[in-house]
Parts: sequence; structure tokens; C-alpha cells
Amino acid sequence: MKLSGHSAVVTGGASGLGAATAEALTGEGVKVAIWDMNAEKGEAFAASIGGVFCHTNVADESSVVAAVQKTVQAIGAPRILVNCAGIAIGEKTVGKNGPHDLANYKRVIDVNLVGTFNCIRLVAAEMEKLDPMVDGERGVIVNTASVAAFEGQIGQAAYSASKGGVVGMTLPIARDLMNIGVRCNTIAPGIFWTPMMAGMDQKVQDALAAMVPFPKRLGRPEEYASLALEICRNTMINGAVFRIDGAIRMQPR
Repeated sequence: MKLSGHSAVVTGGASGLGAATAEALTGEGVKVAIWDMNAEKGEAFAASIGGVFCHTNVADESSVVAAVQKTVQAIGAPRILVNCAGIAIGEKTVGKNGPHDLANYKRVIDVNLVGTFNCIRLVAAEMEKLDPMVDGERGVIVNTASVAAFEGQIGQAAYSASKGGVVGMTLPIARDLMNIGVRCNTIAPGIFWTPMMAGMDQKVQDALAAMVPFPKRLGRPEEYASLALEICRNTMINGAVFRIDGAIRMQPR
């Protein structure tokens, strides 16, 4: 896919991996819609890249329907969807305060897994309406999982389940969408520098960076964005999951 001149949606695009991807897409001549819950930051960031902001709860059907409508009206139907919206909690299955709070577990699944699928199904329906390009391609979807999908740590039952679900649905979705020319792939990042990481103590950050075999540092959002753009460009990449983690394999804690 030649990127320039197309439209894209980036969920969770107001910060972190999503913001880096939105900036990279804009640099390639793509018009970007930022879907995020943070209205203040999202509006400002969208304006800075010449995009459009949609206040969006990815887990809510009506919210995503409204975001699709606003996006199509503002920049046209998207050829690209990058799902970066997500949340994380740390809670043991059974801890000092008893069993894992079920509402917390469901909330993580709802945002990370159900929310990702909700955006896929509704945006792909818009992609289907577009004229086919080279190879009959109409669009591409890039999801965000995590290495926790494979090596979840203590306290990550909910998060790992949600990201494992994203990994697991990648291939069947690619197969579901093959006849309309829409590809679906997933990136599984390791330990990356994000706003969540910035709030941690420097000693914690240094310890996490030391866990990475090579390079011994945290991943940079622009490195995630670079991979996302290559997935968009390369039409042969479909139904795949890519780790980007410096060869890290997470330990129990």
C-alpha cells in the first residue's frame, strides 16, 4: 500500500505508541483521526498534526459508531486502522485482599480485547465500501498486543488474557476479511517508553531496561511506529504477529 493520500484511524492516539504512529503516518502524507478518551490532550495533538479528534470509548458500540461517522465526514473512509488503546492493572488471582476483583478483570478484557474487536468490525465495514487498489487491497489493520500475551507476569492475569485474545483473533480476522481485501496483523511490544512508564521511579525504569538482552534499553515509540508503517506498506504481511522486544522473555516478576 502506498500510504500518501489515504486516511487512518489510530485508537489511543493521544499519547505513547499511538501518538508516535499518528505522527509517522502524518509524515507519510496520511490524514489521521485520533480516537482517544483524553479529550484535552487528544484535541491538542490532533490539531498539531492536522488531524481530527474523536472522543471515543473503544468498548462502547455507539461511541465507535459516532467516531466512524465523524472520521468519514472529516477525512474520508480510512484505509488504515491502528489499535493502540488499552489499559493495564496489576492484581493477583488470589492476593492479600482475597480473590481478583471480577469487575477489574472484565474491564481490562472489555477495553483491550472487546474494544479492539469493536473497532475492527466497524472500521472494516467502512473499508469494504472503498474501491480496491493493487492486489484488490482495500485496507489494513494493525493491532497492539504485548509480550505479556506469551509470558504474563505475576499480577497480569487480566492483561495477559486480553492481549492473548488479540493475538488469537488475528489470523481468523485476516481470514474473515480476505474476500474484501483487508489485512489484519498484530504487534506485540516488549517494554517500551510510554507515559505509564514515565510515572515510574528511575530505578524501576533502569531495572526494566537491564532485563532486555539487546539493546539494553526501553523500546522507543517511534520504533513501534516504524514497524506499524512497514506492515501497512507491505501487502504480503497478513495474519501475522510480530514481537518487537529486544529478545526479552519476561520472568515471573
